[in-house]
Amino acid sequence: LGSAVIKGQATEVIDVGHFLPMAFADWFTRKEMKPSMHSQSVLLVDDSAFFRNMLAPVLKAAGYRVRTAPTAQEGLAALRAQNFDVILTDIEMPDMNGFEFAETIRSDNNLAATPIIGLSALVSPAAIERGRQAGFHDYVAKFDRPGLIAALKEQTAGAAGASELSRAAA
Repeated sequence: LGSAVIKGQATEVIDVGHFLPMAFADWFTRKEMKPSMHSQSVLLVDDSAFFRNMLAPVLKAAGYRVRTAPTAQEGLAALRAQNFDVILTDIEMPDMNGFEFAETIRSDNNLAATPIIGLSALVSPAAIERGRQAGFHDYVAKFDRPGLIAALKEQTAGAAGASELSRAAA
């Protein structure tokens, strides 16, 4: 998928989804790996192909049907064409950032009830508060895969009440 600096070392990040079918020819056709008709749908909006390519397989492996969009504008077009159970959006995007994207969604009566989870490489108390004001239901660090899956499960389970934005601050 690319490379990243991890603990001070240049590290190649491999696309495990490319190699799984080489080892197990039926990996992506196994019944238990197919999203069911009742699986939750997720719209992942991120301008970084690296993060879209890293997160989409993780979400699919967790049982979600995933559609990706490289810009907030394409994300809005997808939202107007199809219903999603939850929206994941990057914060740092050109043209329209994740906060503006969330505010646009909240101002649309047809979309306002859809849960939104903010994704960011940098999680700070100020950003979490800004996310709360923009209408995020949760805020998760991009590299926190368990936290992301937990936030998705919480939002797609129909949990009402206070958001768990504070988890991102921990």
